[in-house]
Amino acid sequence: MSEPTAATSRESHPLVEIRPLSYQDLPQVITIERRAFPTPWSLAMFVLELSKTSGICLAAFRQEELLGYTICSRYETVWHIMNIAVSPEHRRRGIATKLLAELYRRAGGDQARYTLEVRRTNQEAINLYEVQGFRPAGMRRRYYQDNGEDALIMWRTPGTLAGVLDDVPNPGFV
Repeated sequence: MSEPTAATSRESHPLVEIRPLSYQDLPQVITIERRAFPTPWSLAMFVLELSKTSGICLAAFRQEELLGYTICSRYETVWHIMNIAVSPEHRRRGIATKLLAELYRRAGGDQARYTLEVRRTNQEAINLYEVQGFRPAGMRRRYYQDNGEDALIMWRTPGTLAGVLDDVPNPGFV
């Protein structure tokens, strides 16, 4: 199989179905997780998140192949995007964007408040989140245990979508 070209790597998957993530999907989730992250979540972490009735866990499928997933937990008035991953061979094809769009639809759209942490060196993810209306709001020093890297805290709120940070908790870097 040939490597995707720049043109094909940006093409979207037209037949992607977004549906709730289930326990039966976890073997495929773990496979993607181990390929996507230097410190992957354990099976127990996914089981815990799936067991929470207040969260939203979504999967992107093409037929029966899992392409990506997201895990989002609800904390009072804020949605915390805990994990989002796309299988490496399916990246830059709009799958994460589709997952996020469905998450927003289920969680309250542009009126809801979302937060996440991302490695400061993960510029591709930061770019994706900024396009989605997330803005940097702080730093968690030495957040990632595998290498001590800092995490950039980002928020997406009605204010960030309007170009202001007035409704972001604790703006600034700590």
